[in-house]
Amino acid sequence: MSPAKPTAGMKQRLVAVTLDEESIGRSNPDVEHERTIAIYDLLEQNHFAPVGHPGGPYTLNLSINDNRLVFDIRLEDGTAVVAHLFSLSPLRRIVKDYYMICDSYYQAIRTATPDKIEAIDMGRRGIHNDGSNILMERLKEKVTVDHDTARRLFTLICVLHWKG
Repeated sequence: MSPAKPTAGMKQRLVAVTLDEESIGRSNPDVEHERTIAIYDLLEQNHFAPVGHPGGPYTLNLSINDNRLVFDIRLEDGTAVVAHLFSLSPLRRIVKDYYMICDSYYQAIRTATPDKIEAIDMGRRGIHNDGSNILMERLKEKVTVDHDTARRLFTLICVLHWKG
């Protein structure tokens, strides 16, 4: 029996994501948990297609260099595809808001009533969606992603961006 022929969906996806350890600030266990879950969920299901490239699968290294977000995209075998640099300025405010509400959420889940936790979580999801939409807009001419992929990438960008 011959191996299955790769479909476009199998080729337009991420199979590995790494975060530059030098870019990551000190974080708390809650942030590390979010990072672990985001990477796991991202690798389980994603759509990631650099514009104008015939297909992967791809690996992605995320880092921050000179106040710019770096998407270093490679094929699974390590062959360079493209590196995109993005200004962090458009994301700075939403990342700050996201971390403020996440701090409130993590405090609430330890002491607050279920109604208060749910209200804070709804706000957290709303800000997360806003950040994901900004990211999709910033990526649209360089990398095609679906909404769930953008959400998980936004989480990872927050981990990179957060310095303490």
